[in-house]
Amino acid sequence: MSLVSSAHGGAAAHALSHQELRNWLLFVLSVVAIFALQPSTPIRQLDFWLPLFSLSLSTIVWAATTPAPNRAALRDALALGGVLVVMLASRHLEPLAGLWGRAQAPSPIGAAIVAVAVAGAAFALHNYFTPKATSLAILTVTMLGLLIALKFAPATQALSAGFRWMQGQSIAQASAIDVQWLGFSYLAFRLVHVIRERATGKLPALSLREFITYAVFFPTLIAGPIDRAERFVKDLRAGFTFNADDLAEGARRIAWGLFKKFVLADTLALIALNEVNATQSHSGFWTWVMVYAFALRIFLDFSGYTDIAIGVARAFGVKLPENFSRPYLKPNLTQFWNSWHMTLAQWFRAYYFNPLTRALRQRGWAAPIIIAIAQISTMLLIGLWHAITPNFAIWGLWHGVGLFVHNRWAEWTKSHPLLPSRSAALQQVASAAGTLLTFHYVALGWVWFAVSDTSTALGVLQSLIGWQR
Repeated sequence: MSLVSSAHGGAAAHALSHQELRNWLLFVLSVVAIFALQPSTPIRQLDFWLPLFSLSLSTIVWAATTPAPNRAALRDALALGGVLVVMLASRHLEPLAGLWGRAQAPSPIGAAIVAVAVAGAAFALHNYFTPKATSLAILTVTMLGLLIALKFAPATQALSAGFRWMQGQSIAQASAIDVQWLGFSYLAFRLVHVIRERATGKLPALSLREFITYAVFFPTLIAGPIDRAERFVKDLRAGFTFNADDLAEGARRIAWGLFKKFVLADTLALIALNEVNATQSHSGFWTWVMVYAFALRIFLDFSGYTDIAIGVARAFGVKLPENFSRPYLKPNLTQFWNSWHMTLAQWFRAYYFNPLTRALRQRGWAAPIIIAIAQISTMLLIGLWHAITPNFAIWGLWHGVGLFVHNRWAEWTKSHPLLPSRSAALQQVASAAGTLLTFHYVALGWVWFAVSDTSTALGVLQSLIGWQR
């Protein structure tokens, strides 16, 4: 009996060592990746400051949403500071300097001071700052305000001018593309999710190391998916050993994602609708070909990135949520949006659509009006999340109106069935027709997504229906 107990104890300790090793490795890789993957910018040192802002915001939100005391807080704060000191100091050493971008970072001493300041602030905030509803609301507004500024070109250009002025560079050359903040669209939504779950009492207590790993998890930096903190931390805390099954499944998803992205999607990009060829095609047939190519390309590109992220995470025992489920084979627009960019749709459903519909119901509004307002405004916001431009607003409204029309149609057919319920063949034909109609509705919507100029998009739509441009 003692030998059996001893064997089980030894196995548990071995699994724990693998789990701790995995968790520390994910933490370090995520902190390093946010600097290594940050796009270079003509503004000096900005490719250093933007990732540091991401870590700082994550640290502040952790301190405001995690109840003190946390025994691991000091250890994790020192670990964060240590990783930053080593990594940022290495920017001044060849050949490591090229890994962190071409712009100059502060000196090693300056980097160390900044890193220690971030770690010290994390520990101090966590132990001496008691968050209240007001402070959580301020954090939420700050996050969304930054997101709006980054999505609105005039505001982003103003940010660029401000950064240039601080660095003594020419303000006249300021451009919105100067400020490319890696992954902030996804980071902001993760942090707002954490703040909202803290306010409702549903958020589990996370250590700083767990929180930073969740917020800037390196496979999800570029294209998501938007995971939930409570689901993510369960994977981190679950027993784990590096094993062949996880590695094999991870490798399979990575290979499939690379094939979709760099073979299929990049090949389709040669003929897909874009700003240049939108004005060059005067044939309705070839315009349709470009639209179809774009519809397939954006799916293969985006879902390919997601496959890669899921595969990398799976190799470490983290099972990220799926983001796509054969969306172009769905028979109606509602099912399409339940299978396209699912984690984004779920985020908006949880933190905008559901609260809005509850509030309108409490005021006694009629159901059709509630559905119209909620669906159209939700899709408008999803469109503007990509960028605050007229074309993205039209794309959002296109889908919002489509969802409302389908909702009303579905309600009407419940009491006025068009087909005999026992006719399986007719039901299959109707489903196929619905799939074809839904795909083309979505494909036409991609016209607004593919080109940024409204008049050009209208010209493409005219060409598709046979009008001469």
